[in-house]
Amino acid sequence: MSNSATEKVNCLIIGSGPAGYTAAIYASRAGLNPVLYQGIQPGGQLTITTEVENYPGYPDGIQGPDMMVNFENQAKRMGTDIRYGLATKVDFSSQPYKVQVDEDKWIEANAVIISTGASAKWLGLESEQRLNGYGVSACAVCDGFFFKGKDVAIVGAGDTAAEEALYLSKICSHVQMIVRKGEMRASKIMQQRVLDTKNITVHWHSETDEVIGDKKVEAVRIKNNQTGEKKDLQVSAFFVAIGHQPNSDIFKGWLDMDESGYIKTIPGSCKTNIEGVFASGDVQDKIYRQAVTAAGSGCMAALDAERYLSEKGLH
Repeated sequence: MSNSATEKVNCLIIGSGPAGYTAAIYASRAGLNPVLYQGIQPGGQLTITTEVENYPGYPDGIQGPDMMVNFENQAKRMGTDIRYGLATKVDFSSQPYKVQVDEDKWIEANAVIISTGASAKWLGLESEQRLNGYGVSACAVCDGFFFKGKDVAIVGAGDTAAEEALYLSKICSHVQMIVRKGEMRASKIMQQRVLDTKNITVHWHSETDEVIGDKKVEAVRIKNNQTGEKKDLQVSAFFVAIGHQPNSDIFKGWLDMDESGYIKTIPGSCKTNIEGVFASGDVQDKIYRQAVTAAGSGCMAALDAERYLSEKGLH
């Protein structure tokens, strides 16, 4: 561990998805001289998405990674100091707040905007990772449209999985739903809706053995965990809906969170329970989780931070 001197910044942004970069654009234009650390996955979840068709302003669609390069370049052009590095520890006990980067350097900041996002939970199969973006997806709302009129599979048993299965049932010809137990975790009303939908087939007591396909998803092999019997379902896409994990571990003990670890913000704002610390994007939004809503909350966080710094006479 080096004893490098602490660096002082006015506004520190942690994370670099649509929320972080939008916060950076607004904070730069407001003269807050923001410093942004990109984190473990520069560009966030969109860098593992191929085609993005639902972000306004791109009539022909855009590749997720290209879109994030555009966001980054815009933030840079506005004057954001963008750095590669991961926030590994924080001390929010007193102003200015302290954030450690790469377990080494400490930064002191008058305002902190947290945009660390969330990570989809995966099953951990080699084939799932290999075909990620080629028919394997963790977001039915983002990618279901590409499989209009086709047969698809979804794995999961909670409300999100049920919601996504219902969403897919409206645009795909058939939805194969893979559920590990003999019942779902989803609320009773959601379960009933799934069971009442004619083009959803639920495979109970089933686990995903493998996603089959060379260049793209062609089938999914499932295994009945009671009988051990395996069978292949011919599908064009495989959606994983077993939940998301907010990237909020380093803020535990400082910021109020819900039972899943999502940072709580004061309704109608991006303010957390600590003044001068703001949260935007998927780390505080488990409902919408879209690029456009994350960008919107990044804008809100920067405006909240600007107001806060003005009131404190730091801007």
